[in-house]
Amino acid sequence: MERTPNDTSVGVDDPYEHVERCDHLTDDGRCRYAFEHAERDPEFARERRENDYACLVGEEDNDWSDCPHFRSRATDRECARCGLEERRMAHSGERPLLEEHHLSYPSDGQEPNHEITVYLCRWCHAKIHASWARIDDEAPPDPEALAEREGRRSRELDEMGFESAADRYDP
Repeated sequence: MERTPNDTSVGVDDPYEHVERCDHLTDDGRCRYAFEHAERDPEFARERRENDYACLVGEEDNDWSDCPHFRSRATDRECARCGLEERRMAHSGERPLLEEHHLSYPSDGQEPNHEITVYLCRWCHAKIHASWARIDDEAPPDPEALAEREGRRSRELDEMGFESAADRYDP
């Protein structure tokens, strides 16, 4: 199993198995990175331009790990392991229910060239770094996580409730 630089578990054997698509991939299969950031890697941009900006992965037998500018950050706001949905309270300093979990770390002292992240609830995140849980485990949300989410939901519903000014400001 992959490990962090601090030797804790990442929770996966192959980070690329948890990738749906690259953040730079457009709906029509083109590489947005080569178009928008050509000055950062002119050679890469030139190669993509010669191929009408087609994504490198769509060519030949390439996969995500072959692209030097691959990046995949989760956008769905639910735990990748147990499915707990985020419940954020506006204007609150409360700790979020979900945390970003990095699947890609440097190996052999090298810098990671790919950013691969998923969201995990705080409870699953702790279990994975304690090295006994895996991201692809079928796990129900932790009871404490459900209680925290429902507490936030209740406060949210209270905020949406109507109370007349006459009731709020009794002279």
